[in-house]
Amino acid sequence: MQYIPISTYNSPTVILELIYRLKVKDVMSRNLMTAGKNTSLRSIQKSMKESSVTGIPIIEGKRLLGIISMDDIIQAFDGGYIDEPAMKHMSRNLIVLEDDMPVSFAISYFDKHKYRRFPVLNKEKELVGMVTSRDITTRLLVEINTEVARIERVSSSQEPAGELKRETKTFKVIRHDFENAGFASMEIKKYLKKNTIAPKVIRRIAIAAYELEMNLVVHSNGGEIIAVFETDRVNISAKDSGPGIPDVDLALQEGYSTANEWIRSLGFGAGMGLPNVRNVSDDFSIKSSMENGTEVNAAIQFSIT
Repeated sequence: MQYIPISTYNSPTVILELIYRLKVKDVMSRNLMTAGKNTSLRSIQKSMKESSVTGIPIIEGKRLLGIISMDDIIQAFDGGYIDEPAMKHMSRNLIVLEDDMPVSFAISYFDKHKYRRFPVLNKEKELVGMVTSRDITTRLLVEINTEVARIERVSSSQEPAGELKRETKTFKVIRHDFENAGFASMEIKKYLKKNTIAPKVIRRIAIAAYELEMNLVVHSNGGEIIAVFETDRVNISAKDSGPGIPDVDLALQEGYSTANEWIRSLGFGAGMGLPNVRNVSDDFSIKSSMENGTEVNAAIQFSIT
């Protein structure tokens, strides 16, 4: 199992910002080795050995049909069918990523599933890349070094920030708009970083905003994220027009989810979104009805340092 020691819950703020901002297409490998459905397993094994890879996508045109892994090759040798075509023995029940998803989605895949790699498809459902845990950690290391250098430059020239002004920002969130998922939470974080607020508090606010935004993208018909900045707190609200939550108490239990199979195949539906928001909030409330949709309010208090 490939483990990435990063989470959307308790990672440092700079890393959280990166995994929300970066998309899967920013970290994936584009130089793919592929094979056709009639390619023999022996030929695929030779290609794996020459290129030091442990899995090859099987395609027809640009459409992904399946994957042959090293385990499949070993079983073929043991079973005596190494010269048979890939189509007879490839894995067809695949879990894929989409190239416009945030990297945070990919990280959740490696935490949840026991795969070493995930195929990446574009909006036309064409195979455009592969992602491994190494792809993600390598790109994050590069981005972190760049970000640290930027922060050092800004810190040396930046004037002290003043008191946080009272302000309200509203963001429209569209159902299943994975390409822009995380935009609202990123904008909220950018606004807070202009003020001398403790990084741990910014992290809590970012978690609440991100989880609520993802809930709107994944589970609702769309809605709004509303951030109200006060002198001593930030209030994050998520409002949608439906569908409502049948049992709010059940929805707040860790691990409970009503996500359908398609949503689960995208790596969602772990049942931790609302519990995470409640855990990082100083004040939390939720109301929902099948007629009027759902409204969640989360308040995080802070002090200017």
